Amino acid sequence: MGLLSSKPDYSKIRLNKDKRQPPSGSPRLGGVQGGGASPACMAPNRAPSPPPIGGAGGGYRWVKMCLAMALYLAFLLWVKSWWGLLVTPFIYDAYITRKINWGWWKDLENPVGRVIMSWVDAIVFALVAVYFVHNFFFQNYRIPSSSLEKTLLTGDYLLVSKLSYGPRIPQTPLTMPLTQHTLPITGTKSYLDWPHWEYRRVAGLGEVALGDIVVFNYPAGDTVATGYNYDFYDLCHSIGEQMYAQNGIALPPMSSLSTEQQMTQWQRVYQAGKAYVASNRNVYGTITVRPTDRRENYVKRCVGLPGQTLEIRDKVILLDGQPQPQPSQAQWNHYLYTTGGQLLPDELCARLGISDEDRAHQHDRPEMPEHYGGMPLTQAAKQALLAVPGLVDSIVEICDGDFGHLYPLDHDYGWTRDNYGPVLIPAKGLTIPLNLDNIAIYERPIRAYEGNTLEVRDGRILINGEVATEYTFQMDYYWMMGDNRHNSADSRYWGFVPEDHIVGKPVFIWLSVSPDTNPAASRYRWNRMFKSASPRW
Repeated sequence: MGLLSSKPDYSKIRLNKDKRQPPSGSPRLGGVQGGGASPACMAPNRAPSPPPIGGAGGGYRWVKMCLAMALYLAFLLWVKSWWGLLVTPFIYDAYITRKINWGWWKDLENPVGRVIMSWVDAIVFALVAVYFVHNFFFQNYRIPSSSLEKTLLTGDYLLVSKLSYGPRIPQTPLTMPLTQHTLPITGTKSYLDWPHWEYRRVAGLGEVALGDIVVFNYPAGDTVATGYNYDFYDLCHSIGEQMYAQNGIALPPMSSLSTEQQMTQWQRVYQAGKAYVASNRNVYGTITVRPTDRRENYVKRCVGLPGQTLEIRDKVILLDGQPQPQPSQAQWNHYLYTTGGQLLPDELCARLGISDEDRAHQHDRPEMPEHYGGMPLTQAAKQALLAVPGLVDSIVEICDGDFGHLYPLDHDYGWTRDNYGPVLIPAKGLTIPLNLDNIAIYERPIRAYEGNTLEVRDGRILINGEVATEYTFQMDYYWMMGDNRHNSADSRYWGFVPEDHIVGKPVFIWLSVSPDTNPAASRYRWNRMFKSASPRW
């Protein structure tokens, strides 16, 4: 009646190179296949042997495991995140012990379930890989505006390297890959506010250099109205001014007030406009606060480094008193007077890179209140237009003028977009004296970027409730400007860019699609593809 009393069925045994092999599914007796086995090997209670770790195929698994483990440990060493060591047992199991059935779905009897789970498995793997690459190595960025023309054009798609300056450890790690702050279709947040990690940057290939094209998070994007795509602070203050005017309240000119009075008046007007925006959600959307790494991405050229004193004098940038070269493709606005008011030919505009957006300002004039901005032109385009016989009577370059609120918004220094400063750019460890003459310039870095409370009361500056006469900065800051100098919302309008806002450096243009409808121009700008996205001055 025991195991030996049953007679094995040898009828299905086939010969294979002179060795007898039982068919699949036939009983294994004591781990010995086929017809003969010693009694000792046929013990009825012997446990089955575990899968071999060595042997055929085992050494290859060890090689793959060691390679994967070495790469993973090197990554942990780079980012200095030792909590990641908790993952190493799972890496070992996936290659060697295989106690966890990672491919359990492959054993499902339902073929539909296997197909669905195979897609889920592939999508999850792709999202994890994209999340990893996007956060630590590269990301895509599309140029949305003309602020860097003609260096980078609207519709250029850039490969942005995060290795150039060192990637940031994600401050909001739980986010949907390939989104910045909003989910498509639903329009809801694409990230969770918890957990929120402090700013930390790992070692990169270098540091931000003068003249670099840099992608960064928009500094003034900490508070936004979700239905409005522009500066929230300027929006609220402009609405507040209109409300005061409609109520017949005349605000005194900022230049006639003291520093404390200017800051107080600006805050009062801003709060009135903010209340209006909050009460009109159908127009402006919801007011929300975004963490640093979820703020809108901007791209500009770095024209000022930490510790340098920057000044703009007659459109020329000076650093520590020394004039700096202008980018070869920089452009400024002009009034263009053509002979007989004729339009610029399509072929000429295509050849000179004059976009539809630029051509819309061909007839701007200083006496026209709604159309006085002017047409942006590089020096090369200007000379080329003047050289066409019978086309242009004159081209007048525009200087200064009142074109929006400049930084700092709550103080009038009498600066313009073409004559600005001087301002000392903060640097980590730099200590500066604080007084009523400069507090408006440094109030935002101290309060918004470095997390202090600040107020001006009775002629005194209070930081975290204590009287302060000096301040030591905790981060480096940069001054960013667009090459399209008269059509760029940049540091002249929202101030310094803190180091924790730096995203990366564009490497090259991998695709360029023109938004123009000019029939003489190609929609796909093939000559721009795979060109450097960071040309020097």
